[in-house]
Amino acid sequence: MAAVTSASVLSTLLLLCISPVFVFVVQNIRARPGENVSLPCSALQNSDIIVIEWSRRFQNFSHVVFLHRDGWFDPWNQHPSYKNRVELKDEQMKDGNMSLILKNVIISDTGTYDCLIQRGTDQIKTTETICTINLTVFQPGGDEDGNVGLKVGLSVVALLVGVVGVVGVVMYRKRKGPKEETSYKAADDKDTDHQ
Repeated sequence: MAAVTSASVLSTLLLLCISPVFVFVVQNIRARPGENVSLPCSALQNSDIIVIEWSRRFQNFSHVVFLHRDGWFDPWNQHPSYKNRVELKDEQMKDGNMSLILKNVIISDTGTYDCLIQRGTDQIKTTETICTINLTVFQPGGDEDGNVGLKVGLSVVALLVGVVGVVGVVMYRKRKGPKEETSYKAADDKDTDHQ
């Protein structure tokens, strides 16, 4: 039994040593329209990578943003909205750098981007998502600080406090009732009553 356990541990360690090691990253990036944005991604080992695909999720499917296959950029499968707007940060992919530069971003570029790689041989291929980037492109003067929701929430709370205060004052006055009026007769009225 100990021999089986040792063999299992040894084979697991060996598999970990020879298998590709990737660091899966999820990152949020914010940009303004017109800026160039770097979508960072890297693999610890980039040997035997035959396909790098950057795609953007869109409802139940995805658009190909950038496709690098067998050492070459493949523009034929790229979504038209990304034509001439994307490139690898390092075309040589030194040190496993597969970061993508998205040029002149627009509001509609907001979304989730995935970097997938395929590696292997003709007989055995594996595909992995190694990076996910949530990109938000915002208008200047809009949600720049990321706290428009907070500002709106505080404004609503202030308005509600004001309304509750006014209602409280009105209810207090109604409860207290009308002020007692002091009745008095003018001196002239007394004289006319006696005559």
